[in-house]
Amino acid sequence: MEQVNLNSSVGNWVAAYPQTYRVFEALQIEYCCGGGKSLEQACWDRELDPKQVMQQLQQVIAEDEQSTESWLNAPLADLCDHIEQTHHAYLKEELPRLTEIVTKVVEAHGDSHPELATVQEVFASLRADLEPHMFKEERVLFPAIRQLEQSADDPSFPFGTVANPIRMMEQEHDDAGYALSRLHTLTRDYQVPEGACNTYRAMLAGLRHLERDMHQHVHKENSILFPRAIELEGARIPS
Repeated sequence: MEQVNLNSSVGNWVAAYPQTYRVFEALQIEYCCGGGKSLEQACWDRELDPKQVMQQLQQVIAEDEQSTESWLNAPLADLCDHIEQTHHAYLKEELPRLTEIVTKVVEAHGDSHPELATVQEVFASLRADLEPHMFKEERVLFPAIRQLEQSADDPSFPFGTVANPIRMMEQEHDDAGYALSRLHTLTRDYQVPEGACNTYRAMLAGLRHLERDMHQHVHKENSILFPRAIELEGARIPS
């Protein structure tokens, strides 16, 4: 536990101990886009006792110590592969599936639940942003990071430093985080309304899982992959 404390950022907590995301999810503490806040500040923002949250985190770490997976020291190429094969693959399959489900739910329940029209609009916008976002990462940023790590020579990129596309990706992460927050609010924390059919329940379950996966996905990029790539590039630039 000496690596992180109340002054450490929430993102660093999850980077050091990935299993702690479960606590942050349950307490609705942002650990991806807002992962730069210290644990103490994030707790006060949620009107939570930082010491009690620390106890929960320590308990999760102790219970799950054997299965801890950390990407802090793994090759950056491996982390890029993991993100593509796990989170990108999930989105490529799930976004079209959820689009169909949301459409069915709006058609069946839109009259009695007018907020569903906004849910459909926000989700469609999120999908429209995420698909080109993944394309840019897979075709531009991730290959550059792999080249930066694996090339014996200092690589030259048409976009200059990797920090430039990283800034763009982080801004798009913020936009996605805002959309997910709106979906969370519009669905009243994914609560199943009275009389909801199984398709309605499937939609809420899918949106909840999408939010959870996106939080882990963005955390791995914002708090681990991107800072390590910028640090690596900085170390290779002659002073």
